[in-house]
Amino acid sequence: MLRDKGAALLLLGAPVLYGFFYPWFYAPQVVQRVPVALVVQDASGLSRQMQRFAQASPRIDPRLVTADEGLARAALMRGEVQGYALIAPDFKRDVVRGAAVVVPVYANGAYPLAAKQVHYGFAEAFGTVSAGVELKRLQAGGQSAQQAAASRSPVNLQAVALFNPTEGYGSFVVAAVALLILQQTLLMGGALLVGTWREQGLAHAGARDWLARLLALCVPGWLAGLFYFGWIFVLQDYPRGGNPLGALALLGVFTPAVAGCACLLGWWLAERERALQVALFTSIPLAFLAGFTWPAEALPEPLQWLRWLSPSTAAIQASLRLNQAGAPIAAVLPHLAWLGLLALASWAAVLALGRGRRAAV
Repeated sequence: MLRDKGAALLLLGAPVLYGFFYPWFYAPQVVQRVPVALVVQDASGLSRQMQRFAQASPRIDPRLVTADEGLARAALMRGEVQGYALIAPDFKRDVVRGAAVVVPVYANGAYPLAAKQVHYGFAEAFGTVSAGVELKRLQAGGQSAQQAAASRSPVNLQAVALFNPTEGYGSFVVAAVALLILQQTLLMGGALLVGTWREQGLAHAGARDWLARLLALCVPGWLAGLFYFGWIFVLQDYPRGGNPLGALALLGVFTPAVAGCACLLGWWLAERERALQVALFTSIPLAFLAGFTWPAEALPEPLQWLRWLSPSTAAIQASLRLNQAGAPIAAVLPHLAWLGLLALASWAAVLALGRGRRAAV
């Protein structure tokens, strides 16, 4: 394995490279100061107050303030801003009259994270102003400041993210994709090795030889898993360590399952380069099938069953529960049992295929 430079690069080098390279894109965690426009067609003090609150929001950055909605729409189409809000004429008059006032917010839906910040930023800024207006109206009706505050918000809501305190995108996606990275690097490296053996006529060997090969393939997978769980997550400050023993148990069954599947893939394709080509382009589909970026219930029913043939599906679900949420092992026993069954089935299939006389080179 170590003498094959291509396999060694995939099995040992790629997990280290991905460990630093992949989280780098999500280092900011939360999108902030998204450029927006503000269309103000009402020349009142209340409109200016809403503009000041929008400028103070950490989520959005009003780059363009104009009374012409066409300019804001053109800036949005050119990509100079990611959204805009419209304060219509007679805005303050309608508020004073007690009419239901709607401030429309338009965002570029092609970038969901930025669009989310545009909506939330304007909603928080304008909601704060709206709350102030409501408090003044209640006080004008004879209530004290304390009574007005209680009437305005009788039940206080405090949202706390338990398992992703920063609510960052990196903490959400990298923690799950890490298992897929471990699988794909081991899958490609192992399939490449077996494909090479098939080309060279070295694939047929005894049971002891194949057990040694499978265990050798497990070593870089276990090391890479410890590297991610024990160091990369700490370096990037992702949620981690909820159940360390459970995470070790997961690695103990996940890596053999992937090693067995890698050998079967390499045996089936029987070519060194073909194994790399096929495994490389399965990463994105497997990410969507794993159930963390796309709800599994929304998948066609055949895919809901077929996705469990990939070890990453059960491993990602178990990892998020054990390493991030701190669930007990009992909560993921079905996932661990399924990974163990995949490992036993794939190893048995490899041993059965590997029987026979070694072909002459």
